[in-house]
Amino acid sequence: MAKSSPSRSSARSRGQTHADSARPSRRRTRRSPKPTHEFTDDARGPRLQKVLAEAGVASRRECEQLIADGEVTVNGHVVKQLPAWVDPHNDHITVGGRRIRQQPTHVYIMLFKPRGVVSTNADPEGRKRAIDLVHYPKARLYPVGRLDIESSGLLLLTNDGELANVLTHPRHGVHKVYELTVEGSLDERDVKRLERGLFLHDHQRSDRVKRASASSLKLIKKDRDRTRLRMELGEGRNRQIRRMMAQVGHKVRKLRRVQMGPLKLRGLQPGQWRELTPAELNSLKNLSPHR
Repeated sequence: MAKSSPSRSSARSRGQTHADSARPSRRRTRRSPKPTHEFTDDARGPRLQKVLAEAGVASRRECEQLIADGEVTVNGHVVKQLPAWVDPHNDHITVGGRRIRQQPTHVYIMLFKPRGVVSTNADPEGRKRAIDLVHYPKARLYPVGRLDIESSGLLLLTNDGELANVLTHPRHGVHKVYELTVEGSLDERDVKRLERGLFLHDHQRSDRVKRASASSLKLIKKDRDRTRLRMELGEGRNRQIRRMMAQVGHKVRKLRRVQMGPLKLRGLQPGQWRELTPAELNSLKNLSPHR
C-alpha cells in the first residue's frame, strides 16, 4: 500500500512552528509597581523602614516585611510598597494599629569651648564641663569627640548618636583642623617627620604602637621663640597633637580646633554657643551614607 503524503495544513503547521522557533524570544522584564501612596518625596525625611527600626519595632528587614503585609500606616494611609519617606517627628505612624515611639527632636549646638573646661559629661573631679555652658533644657546633649582641658575651639554637642558616630569613627575619614602655637622654631625636617608620621603608644594598650601623621601641615608664622601652624588630622587620638609635637621637641603652648568636617568655627567667642544653621546641618548630614 502506498504511503499517504502529509496534508498541506500539517506541513504549513510544521513550517510555522519552525519559523517561530527560529525567532529570538522576547523576555518581558518585570517592573516593580509604582507606589500607590503619597510618601514618595525623599525630601520628607528618612526611609520608613529605617524609622521603624530605630523606634525599636524590629530589624530593618523585618520592618520591610511588616510594610509588605499591610501592617503599617502613615497618617491613616496603609503603606504596602517601598520606597516611602516619612517625617518621624510630625507623621502619625502605626504598626498593627499601635503608634510607634516618637523619636526625640535632634539638636545640634556649636560651642566655642574655652580652656579650663572638660568635654566629658561625667567628671568625677567636679570640674566645669562643656555642657554646663549650654543652657538648652529641651534635650540631653553629648559632646562629639573631645578636646582636652588645655585646648579650646569647636565642640559639637548633639543628641544625634548616628551623626556623632559618622563624625568620630575613623572609617568615615572626617578631618579636623587645628591651629597651634609651639615653643621654638619648627624647621623643614620637623615638618617632614610630622607629615610622614610618628609612632605613638596606644593610650588604652601601652604595648601597642600606631603611626600617627598630619594629613596636611601649614606654617603660619615662625620666629626664634615660637611657631604658629595649621594642622589637619584624619584620625584624632588622645592628645595626639601634643604627643606628636613633643616627639619633635616642641611643646604646645596653645591649641585650638577651628574645623570639623565641613563645620567651621565662626561667629563665636570663647564660652559662647549657637545652633547650627540649616546649611551647616545639611552639610553634616550629607556625610552620612544612611541619610
